[in-house]
Amino acid sequence: MSTKKNNHTLLKVTMAAAGIGAAVAYGKARAAEKKKGHTAIPADENRTTGENDIYFVGGGLGSLAGAAYLIRDAGWEGKRIHILEGMPILGGSNDGSGTPAEGFVCRGGRMLNEETYENFWELFSDIPSLDWEGHSVTEEILNFDHLHPTHAQARLIDQEGNILDVHSMGFNNADRMALGKLLATPEEKLDDMTIAEWFKDTPHFFETNFWYMWQTTFAFQTWSSLFEFKRYMNRMIFEFSRIETLEGVTRTPYNQYESVILPIQKWLESHGVDFSIRATVTDIDFKDGEKITAAAIHLDRNGEEEIITLKDGDLCIMTNGCMTDNAALGDMDTPARFCPEAPMSGELWKKVAAKRPGLGNPAPFFDKPEETNWESFTVTMKGNKLLKMIEKFSGNIPGSGALMTFKDSGWRMSIVVAAQPHFKAQAEDETIFWGYGLYTNNLGDYVKKPMRECTGREMLTELLHHLHFEDDMEEIMESVVNVIPCMMPYIDSQFQPRKMSDRPKVVPEGSTNFAMISQFVEIPEDMVFTEEYSVRAARIAVYSLLGITNKRICPVTPYNKDPRILGQALKTSYR
Repeated sequence: MSTKKNNHTLLKVTMAAAGIGAAVAYGKARAAEKKKGHTAIPADENRTTGENDIYFVGGGLGSLAGAAYLIRDAGWEGKRIHILEGMPILGGSNDGSGTPAEGFVCRGGRMLNEETYENFWELFSDIPSLDWEGHSVTEEILNFDHLHPTHAQARLIDQEGNILDVHSMGFNNADRMALGKLLATPEEKLDDMTIAEWFKDTPHFFETNFWYMWQTTFAFQTWSSLFEFKRYMNRMIFEFSRIETLEGVTRTPYNQYESVILPIQKWLESHGVDFSIRATVTDIDFKDGEKITAAAIHLDRNGEEEIITLKDGDLCIMTNGCMTDNAALGDMDTPARFCPEAPMSGELWKKVAAKRPGLGNPAPFFDKPEETNWESFTVTMKGNKLLKMIEKFSGNIPGSGALMTFKDSGWRMSIVVAAQPHFKAQAEDETIFWGYGLYTNNLGDYVKKPMRECTGREMLTELLHHLHFEDDMEEIMESVVNVIPCMMPYIDSQFQPRKMSDRPKVVPEGSTNFAMISQFVEIPEDMVFTEEYSVRAARIAVYSLLGITNKRICPVTPYNKDPRILGQALKTSYR
């Protein structure tokens, strides 16, 4: 038998060793679950007596989802649910803001996925759309996405402005074997390991089309956690065979603040949920003893210190870390400041983790901002000249192309043009697009400055040079309303190398009334940096603390155990 056949056979064996099963059974179970409906648990089955309160620390998607589960599945009164948020707005990392006059900004773009966001779609199927009467948010998003399918035709672009043929992943046999071995290696053997360490004997891996596409789609770095890379490979294995077109990207009608956060916030408000903004939680006290029982919440409310004392039966669910802590904005002529000092959620987690074992270790995630940062920019323009030029260059109309990555750029820069309008307040003659760079301390190829030192104008200038639109640069610049950079020191923090024990369980061992939800808790098999992770964590917290047993948390769909999908992935690796 030839060496190539031997390698091919070995790779098949190693991929199969990751597990063989069928996802069909899960699909049937999920359909049956949906058919059952959502009958609230009778009061006598709840932990609450009707006099207990629950406090969510942080006002991001996880807390909003947790509040929704309490109302829908546990019959809690909204007035007994309190959400404490230090920022002046709810939504956490799901944001979108601005005006036609000053320009719009999205700090990041959270990818949705129809196949893997099991609990997200299930929950939002009960949240009414704000714009499509009689339909849910899930129906609205999926309908919009199906009407605006993704099929990127310009995924990678080289220094000369050539659109590269990325049908081939670009692997050699050493790359394939290293990847196959990783899929078969237990997580317990991967403590603190980086992606670079695993592929050190095949540095060619980081020059493949696959790496450039996978890295920029999910924002991995070579020094990112091997845990998370492996989980993404397992969780998104079906995406492997279509990564060059990004057909698996699910789009929202508008930015995610307006399409996701506002609908669930309005639904919670209609049920009387108590929201407190500009209320920064500074510490949490626990009762003496071996158990983990939250006793008091310390907060700064508009500059005034306050203590909330928890009664017997009250609950506390804390967001233990936020990836957009210390995000800073610039503008057309002002760079965004890099200011990693004392991240609000990271500092709180440090205090809490020091009080009891089993509450995690924030150090790997929040102590290396030089490794965890990247920078985005949002461009608002009068007219559509630049978007028309990008459309002609890429072959994609706005909303169909997903990421375009300039693979040779010093910043490792990418852009994405969403369907227009992307904001409800966007003027009829305005267009918007978003981009980001992974290497903020590297010099630009045309603007000879580190990305983090650049103004919005300089970032757009760098982009126009990579597109080779120099002849039209003056006219394009005259049409710009604003380019808003956003530096995020901790945006990749959830990808940092870690030990298995560094992320706490959603409900720590010994907890009586305390849980943690975020991108920094441990949920076996699931992948961080997703909307699904926040929603799943919230559902686990609520169901576990309240002892809800007549409802089912949607499990992780085992695509990595489906022989058909594994076969497609194997075939793709040889393209």
